[in-house]
Amino acid sequence: MCVIYQKWLKKDSFFNKDNKLSLNIIDPQGFRLNIGIIIINGENQVLWARRFGQNAWQFPQGGVQQGERLEEALFRELKEELGLDPPHVRIEDVTHKFLRYRLPPGLIRYDNHPVCVGQKQKWYLLRMLASNEAVDLECSEKPEFEEWEWVPFWYPLRQVISFKKDVYRRALLHFAQNLFGMIDQPILDPFIAKPSVRSAEL
Repeated sequence: MCVIYQKWLKKDSFFNKDNKLSLNIIDPQGFRLNIGIIIINGENQVLWARRFGQNAWQFPQGGVQQGERLEEALFRELKEELGLDPPHVRIEDVTHKFLRYRLPPGLIRYDNHPVCVGQKQKWYLLRMLASNEAVDLECSEKPEFEEWEWVPFWYPLRQVISFKKDVYRRALLHFAQNLFGMIDQPILDPFIAKPSVRSAEL
């Protein structure tokens, strides 16, 4: 049986980029506070997952709830979407700034208040310490994903939906600086990578 990992903190526990207390999950510009997760294995391949009931692949991500610090949201989403616990991974890196993307007009719910026009994301790079069998996509009553695989580091740039592409590029380039010792631009062309290693059958 899978038990959802969730720890509630005091309502004043989230700090914004100016280190001031904030309860705003959607900022004044309409961007929702969110975390993105890139998981790498021992070969520096990244975990790539297909959304439940869709032919859309992406990195795990999720919104920050009121009263959560960013790392608390990280581990809650990690458990809900992939069934992984904190001991299964190690935080390797995190983006210094929030990366933002806007939703296409057709995906914006204008009847919601406040209106969310996109995501404001802090991205985390995690090293997988557990075996593939630790991944459990049915760890939530409403699974986010139904299939996953390990793919080359740059492969998601060719596959992710267009409006997320710039954020994915910026996050991957940031992590590549330390992961591969790159100073300026990656040596490999990110658009030549192709998937090679699939996950074990779950």
